Amino acid sequence: MRKTIITCAVTGSVHTPSMSPALPVTPAEITEQALAAAEAGAAVLHLHARDPQDGRPSPDPAIFAQFVPQIAARTDAIINITTGGSTRMTLDERLAYPLVAKPELCSLNMGSMNFSFHKAAQGVEHWQHDWEKPYVEGSEDLIFRNTFRDMKSVIARLGQAHGTRFEFECYDVGHLYNLAYLRDEGLVEGPLFLQCVLGILGGLNADPENLFLMRSTADRLFGRDGYAFSVLGAGRHQMGLVTMGAIMGGHVRVGLEDSLYIARGKLAQSCAEQVSKVRTLLEALSLEVATPDEARAILGTKGRDRTAISA
Repeated sequence: MRKTIITCAVTGSVHTPSMSPALPVTPAEITEQALAAAEAGAAVLHLHARDPQDGRPSPDPAIFAQFVPQIAARTDAIINITTGGSTRMTLDERLAYPLVAKPELCSLNMGSMNFSFHKAAQGVEHWQHDWEKPYVEGSEDLIFRNTFRDMKSVIARLGQAHGTRFEFECYDVGHLYNLAYLRDEGLVEGPLFLQCVLGILGGLNADPENLFLMRSTADRLFGRDGYAFSVLGAGRHQMGLVTMGAIMGGHVRVGLEDSLYIARGKLAQSCAEQVSKVRTLLEALSLEVATPDEARAILGTKGRDRTAISA
């Protein structure tokens, strides 16, 4: 029977501390929420770091080192480290910790794009830190850089050098064609793991028709057996879109990186609450949730023992 992988994206780089008291910021908070999410059923933990003093996104390997090994020591979930970081980081900054950890899985964005979340500032009445408001509002005037040379560099330095597999984040149909180009160049090989990211301003909106378009395009480009796909619905689209993706044969991603809410107008208390909800939805649809080792087999990762993460 087909198993469904639940990925939990624990903190990300879009939301800020003033938007939700549940957003994990410190290494201890990230560790606690990641472990609880794994216990609730997440087979993959997608991790970013934040400055523990004020919660701003950070690429600092020293901060990652305060929580990634602790998580690895207490769960067998797949550790997935971001190479996206934030729109304000250089590529070398984004790769600083992944090149140290050499994890089983890393995210890899499949194209440069407008990536704006400036409208989120409209719902915040009081900002805790001076950096937050200009950071959020400033996203309206930034381009998230992921050139072909950037993508090739990540693949060479992590994938080819260390055997890391990738969660290929595709925000639009063109990103699927970018991935097909990299496949045709012999730089990546299947089974590919696609993350269909819908609902970000600058990419495809979270319309059901767009998910069908992403799936049918991937079928043409990679063949039904040449890839596995997962679905991420940003913000209020989270639960509805991932449920649709699961019905279509895909895997699912939830977490406070992608949405701060558990229901309309109700903030989630934790990432684990979202994982538990999506697991309940999957099981109600008679879909079986994958264990970490089953996820490893589906994604073809190299295994925990071949990483440089001290567990």
